[in-house]
This record gives sequence, structure tokens and C-alpha cells, in this order.
Amino acid sequence: MDEGVCAIRPGTDVGRYARLLARTHDALLSGGRPPVDPRRLVARSWLRVQAQGVDPDRRDPPGPLDASQVEQRRARSPLLHVLPALRAALTAVAEDARHVMVVTDAGGVLLWREGSTRVRHRADALGFTEGARWTEGAVGTNAIGTALAEDAPVQIFSAEHFVRSHHGWTCTACPVHDPRSGELLGVVDVSGPAETVHPTTVALVGTAVKLAEAGLWHYHEHRLDALRSVAVPVLASGTGPGLVVDDHGWVAAVHGMPHVDRVAAPSADGPVAVHGLGLCVPEPVPGGWLLRPGGADRALRLTLELDHRPPRAIVAGTNVWIHPLSTRHAEVLLLLARAGRTGMDAAALSAALYGQVGSLVTIRAEVSRLRKVIGGIVLARPYRLAPEVEVVLPDLATNSFVAGSSAPAVRALAGR
Repeated sequence: MDEGVCAIRPGTDVGRYARLLARTHDALLSGGRPPVDPRRLVARSWLRVQAQGVDPDRRDPPGPLDASQVEQRRARSPLLHVLPALRAALTAVAEDARHVMVVTDAGGVLLWREGSTRVRHRADALGFTEGARWTEGAVGTNAIGTALAEDAPVQIFSAEHFVRSHHGWTCTACPVHDPRSGELLGVVDVSGPAETVHPTTVALVGTAVKLAEAGLWHYHEHRLDALRSVAVPVLASGTGPGLVVDDHGWVAAVHGMPHVDRVAAPSADGPVAVHGLGLCVPEPVPGGWLLRPGGADRALRLTLELDHRPPRAIVAGTNVWIHPLSTRHAEVLLLLARAGRTGMDAAALSAALYGQVGSLVTIRAEVSRLRKVIGGIVLARPYRLAPEVEVVLPDLATNSFVAGSSAPAVRALAGR
């Protein structure tokens, strides 16, 4: 079978192909020569799950989270806002086609499951129910877990599943991303008996996900509109320039300065550097934040303590904030500091971190998370440190963090 998202071609003899995949599965797990090679997507997944020690003959399904934990995850999930659209697009189709529709969070935990009653009862025996974690590490190759691992649409048929008890199933999944940041929010999946597999299911699920992402953007615009009703009188009551933004840094209104679409996500834990305004200390307002220049002295100093465990950034302005950093976030800040005002786009940052241009969505989501942690120090398009920031770096030639980094561009700084 050629590489691609669809597990079968139109007109495929489903039963015969399932038997061929079963022989391939047995041969590969026993060290024999398979009658056909698995799709590259499937081969990559099998290598990952074997490395994680998944048992292909496991019988006991993983235990689900309790109902209260599921409810908490549902309440926090941004996908709650677009669940009606997903239901309208997929639930009735799933019922008619002997399928279930499933929505997970970014951790692969099933939050909602709807569709054919008979298929839901069959799914219960596999532990494919609300609260179950359906990642590759938990249950082997499957459309949900593999879509999360690949960050791409996936269809898995019959014995392409790593665990034998799943061979009677087919599943089609597509990841859902936050249209504002590219952050992975979860997965939408349609699953059913293996004999119901069809290549058009891939397009159906993909279309539903696009509608959901459009709905998330519409919800975002609705929230900004509501925030504007607060922002206008707040800005009018003060003197000098300022802006009001939501929790993600999207701008609802500005006063006394050119309009911008977005700044770094504010928080009460640190300042935000806004291009053209300098250092701003966020003040909470209903539904968002008011940002105004933080006085005459707008100097901001960023000190990277890379050999601290964990690495940390010390931001000194009118106050001092200490931000613990993950290894990856510390590497990104170091690379951006070295790049200067030129900055780096997502492709350049990916090559610097991994030695090749990988998933740009992943890079953008990673930098988005960093901007939430560090405040407005990191600007976008291209990624760079704000010009108001003075950077203090350790001696890179002798720094153990730099020498031991897995990022080739960071490691290359050792000895300079």
C-alpha cells in the first residue's frame, strides 16, 4: 500500500486486505519476512510503540480517569466551545455508519464519545471510553495516538493496530489546533468495525476539524468584541498611550499609538515589552489586561542562568521576576539572544534546534508557550527579543548547558 493518510484505496477487497495485514503483523513481530511492507506511517508508529514496551498481546485495557477528572478536563478544554459543531458534522453520520465519534484532549484522554450504541458497547470491552488515555504509549498504534505523535491526520485499519485485540477496528483521526497560536488542543476521531473502513472518512473528519477550528476563531473574535466594551472606557479614562489585550495577548483596543494585532501573553508575574511603548506592567481588567508604559525608566534586563537547575531567566525592570525554564525554552532564548534584532523565523529556529526543518506548527506552539512564561520579552514575525531588553549571558565557551545541548546550533556556541 502506498504511503498516505487513507488506509485503503477505493475498491479494495477489505477482508482480503485485512488478512494480508494480519500476516504482515505476525511476521514483523516474530522477526520473519512480511508479505508486504507496512505503510511508512505505520512503520514509524510501530518503532515508537516497541521502544515504549507496548505488549501486542495485552488484554487488560488501561483504566480510565474517574468521572470528576473527566469533567474537569472537559470544562478546561477549548473544544467544549465547538462540540455542537462537531456533533452536527459527525454524530449522525457515525450512527448511520456504525461508528462512534470521539473527541480527546491534547494528552489523548477521551473527553466525549457519541454515536452507535452497539459500537459503543463493543468499544467498552477495549477500554475505549470516556477518561481512557489513547496514546501510542498506552495502547499502541491507533489513529488517535498516532495523530498526536505525528501531528497529522491518520487512518488506521485492522492489523495496522499494534495490539491484536484492536484488529477488528478501523479509526480515522485528525488533530485540532488553536487557530490563534497553532497549539495542539486535541483530536477528533471516528472509529468503528474494520469492515466499515472507507477512504472518504478521512475527508469527512478533516472537514469537521476545519469547521471546529473556524468556530474557535469565531469564539475568539466574540470574546474580543466583549472585551472592547470594557477597553474603550478604560483607555479613555487614562492619559497617554495604552492598549487592552486578552489573556493570549490579542489586542482589543489601543489608544495613542498605532494599532497592533497581538503582543505577548500578559500575566501578573512579569512585565510585557510592547514595541513602541517599552516596558509595561499588566493591570487586570474584566476579561483581559490593561498595558501602559511603566514609567520613565523602561529599561529591562534579561539574565540567562543556564547552569542553574532548572535553567532560569531573571527579568529585572521596575521589579525582578524569576522564571524557571525548560531546557528547550532556555535554548530558544539563547538562540534568539544570539540572533539579535534580525531574529529567526520558525524554519530557522527549527533547523537550529533539530538540525533540520521539522514541524513548523510545533515550533510556533513551543514559542507561544515560552511567550506565556516570559512575558513580552519575545516578539514574533520574526521571533526576536524586544529591542528594549538588555541581555546578560554566561560565558558560553565554558558553559556546561551549552556543551551538553542536543540542539546543534546551541552546541556550536561552545568554545566561541
